[in-house]
Amino acid sequence: MDAPEMTLQLTVDCAEPQRLVAFWTEALRYVPEPPPEGHASWNAYWRAVGVPEEELGDGAGALPESIVDPRGTGPRVWFQRVPEPKTVKNRLHLDLKIGGGRTVPLAVRRERVDAEVARLTALGASVLYTMDEPDGMDHYAVVLQDPEGNEFCVV
Repeated sequence: MDAPEMTLQLTVDCAEPQRLVAFWTEALRYVPEPPPEGHASWNAYWRAVGVPEEELGDGAGALPESIVDPRGTGPRVWFQRVPEPKTVKNRLHLDLKIGGGRTVPLAVRRERVDAEVARLTALGASVLYTMDEPDGMDHYAVVLQDPEGNEFCVV
């Protein structure tokens, strides 16, 4: 039996989906996901497919709560509103790989990573710490957090 088609979606629990849509759209160079054809909003779509009112919540789907890669290669990211705040370290995080890998000289990777970190902090990210491995490890990365405290790395 053939397996059904599977796609990958990353789901980020958050308090303010629109705040993270704005940040991650710019950070990943994605676009807000438009509602399905024939629907003015995601809220209208969800109502049309029968999502119960109590599941929609106040303002859900009025604006996009998901982002997509305009090239169609990266996964969809959905920002799901949850009532509880983030309290512990992520068990899964994103690595934004911009340095070019170990075939690129460390000085060049460091310059690329630092430029991307500057761009992301201007968008609202915060730097947590830098991983600059001594003793010939030839590794450089910066750990940041998004506006709601979700950790991610720029490598």
